This record gives sequence, C-alpha cells and structure tokens, in this order.
Amino acid sequence: MKILKTDNNSPDEEVINEAVNVLADGGIVLYPTDTVYGLGADIFNNKSVRRIFKIKQRSLLKPLSILVSDTGSVDLVSKVSNSQKDIINQYLPGPYTFILKKSKIVPRVVTSGLTHVGVRVPDNEIACKLASLFPITTTSANLSDEEVLSNPEDILKQLGCDVDLVIDVGSIDSKPSKIIDLTTPKPTFIR
Repeated sequence: MKILKTDNNSPDEEVINEAVNVLADGGIVLYPTDTVYGLGADIFNNKSVRRIFKIKQRSLLKPLSILVSDTGSVDLVSKVSNSQKDIINQYLPGPYTFILKKSKIVPRVVTSGLTHVGVRVPDNEIACKLASLFPITTTSANLSDEEVLSNPEDILKQLGCDVDLVIDVGSIDSKPSKIIDLTTPKPTFIR
C-alpha cells in the first residue's frame, strides 16, 4: 500500500495520475470526495469491484454507486431524460447521489443486478479527475454498517486491510451524500 499526501484544494497532478494508473491496473484507491473518503475501483473490472465488497464486508446484494467526472458523463452510465438532466445540472457537482435507470454498459456486479444505479459528480477535483478515463465506484470507506470515519489513518485501521493507494488530504467532514431517486414520478429523497 502506498500513501500519497496532497492538498484537497490544489492537488498534485502526479498524485492523481498515479492513482488513475492504479485504478487502470485493477487496483483499489482510498480517495477524498466532497462528503467522505471513498473506495474506488474501475467499474468495468469485475474483480476489482468484488474486492470493494470484500474490503467493506458488504453484501453483494447491496449495490455500489458510480462516480463520473462531470455532469456531461452522467448519461454514459444512466438513461437520463431532459427533466432529470435539469435537476442533475442544478445540484451537481455537489454532495448528492441521484438514482437513475442504468445504462447497459454498467456491469451487473456494481448494481447487484438492479435496473437502477446511484450516480455522483462530487464537488471535489481529486475525485472527479480519478474518473477522467472511466467511471469508478464510489462508496464510503468503512466497514458496512460501521461508523464512517474522517481520516485515512482511522479508516485503514477500521478496514483492517490494505488498499493499493491512499490519497491523504487529512480529515474531511464525513457527512454522507444525500440520495435522491429520480426514477419515481416525483424526485424522492431517500437519505
């Protein structure tokens, strides 16, 4: 495991490039978002995605959300209507996860076989740049049903395992994203 420190507001491009390479090689990256630290893997690498479930001790029946680099990329992983795009563009980038109908390219393992997918575009340069080549998983870096912690040192102790790369920006607020379901007739607040 490698730990790279950088500034959340003006991140080191070399740190981001190294992390993207780790993801492209099938590795797992612990990274900051605008809400919590997340665990990232290339969504198209089933082995890496399954490793996320193992690290979190999460049931394969509980889907993972997807992080894309910008609002224009949301329709790569989901089927989005014009009215849904209007809502998404109003709130993203930001601390929201939107539930949308998934596109066919999203692997079954990510969504646990469901027809919907959670999609995020965080207001965080590091996280968005990590998804510049391909969408990545975004799930809080904690054991399932355990406390979400705010700094990499505590997170790694809780997980009790090695991820391949840690992007350490120090402590962050650790408030999970708000989840809004846009697959219902009216947007539904879930969390």
